[in-house]
Amino acid sequence: MITAYPLTWPTGWPRTQPSSQKEGRFGTRKVRSGSSYARSEDITVADAVSRVLAELERMCIHRDDIVISTNIKLRLDGLPRGNEREPNDNGAAVYWETRAGARRVMAIDQYTSVANNLAAIAATLEAMRAIERHGGAQILDRAFTGFTALPAPSTKRTWRDVFQFAPGAAIDPVTLKNQFRSLARQCHPDMGGTDQSMAELNVAYEEAKKELGI
Repeated sequence: MITAYPLTWPTGWPRTQPSSQKEGRFGTRKVRSGSSYARSEDITVADAVSRVLAELERMCIHRDDIVISTNIKLRLDGLPRGNEREPNDNGAAVYWETRAGARRVMAIDQYTSVANNLAAIAATLEAMRAIERHGGAQILDRAFTGFTALPAPSTKRTWRDVFQFAPGAAIDPVTLKNQFRSLARQCHPDMGGTDQSMAELNVAYEEAKKELGI
């Protein structure tokens, strides 16, 4: 099962040993209050996530078809929190599904922070998009075959099971959203739930919206 938290590292992908990791140099330019000059600052998890989503959006990948997987706990919208301490395993993996139904994944753990590993994924996506801009659509497609995600295990619960809906029951958007909010109050770690149950609920919600065309 692919989860946003904890990190789902792609099967068969090699890992970088901590002793071989290096400091990232990805940063942001920000203007502080009372100043007219932009200063370079270390990139944050929130900024890095925004870069990843922006690059995939430029590839016409819908937000509902993306899972950003790290060992940083989640916000209620399913994305990594920005104020968490650096986890012991700071790798990052991004899974997505193309419009043609192909499942892709890109994972990086060569840097010492989750933010820099996510930023590196965004930078790699940007570089690969440049291939397409220069007329290399077939080359790009071949390049991405190396980033094919394995199918999710079939043993996981269906979204109807997670949401406690009867098989075949007609579900409208309002009912789905209300049930998500109700279950989120039970599942979220801040509400007494667990990270695993909240991650499962988030995945189920995205699957439900996709199947129902919401």
